[in-house]
Amino acid sequence: MELEKITRRFTVELAKKGFLGPGIDVPAPDMGTGEREMSWMADTYKNTIGVTDLNSHACVTGKPIVMGGIHGRTSATGRGVFHSTNIFVEDPEYMEMVGLVPGLSGKTCILQGFGNVGLHTARYFHRAGAKIIGVIEWMVLYTTHLVSTLKLLRTGS
Repeated sequence: MELEKITRRFTVELAKKGFLGPGIDVPAPDMGTGEREMSWMADTYKNTIGVTDLNSHACVTGKPIVMGGIHGRTSATGRGVFHSTNIFVEDPEYMEMVGLVPGLSGKTCILQGFGNVGLHTARYFHRAGAKIIGVIEWMVLYTTHLVSTLKLLRTGS
């Protein structure tokens, strides 16, 4: 209850100063926040500053689907990491410069972090055939077997 009050008050203060709103600045969830906090922010904005704004729920991203959120939002950043890396790795010219063959299949990688972004990045890399040999979080965790990688992907820890 206290976190909700703090979040809602913070939202009001941001909006009053013109720091929050559709097309102004659109916060997204980060460490320790998620759909719940984003829904509080959207609801607070809509019922105060954005009461006459048809697009008021667009003041934040990462909302639940029922509040106008979008399917795929949770994995979007990890998917972006995968696609941007894959574009580079699929380019024969770039791969020739570094002495590698194009494609992710069979390549090894180490992920920095295993929160939401790292988890989804790992899933996409794994599906493309890359072998995740390490995750750097608070410690370094090396995984050398497929079973270990699959367990890591399933449990998220």
